[in-house]
Amino acid sequence: MSGHVRKLVGTVVLLVFLLVYIAVAAAIGSGRIAEANSVFQFLYFLVAGLLWVAPAALLIRWMARPD
Repeated sequence: MSGHVRKLVGTVVLLVFLLVYIAVAAAIGSGRIAEANSVFQFLYFLVAGLLWVAPAALLIRWMARPD
């Protein structure tokens, strides 16, 4: 797969992943987490806010791989 195609595919996959991840994290956050203690709310949003970084970094590393 050429670099241009890999970057195009990676960009589309990353955008779809982020949209789905944001929707799921927001749904969980507005559901049970909204009723939880403020400490648990903070921990949830801290983890949810950082959890997407690892898969995105792996995908970006794959996109930047030389031909």
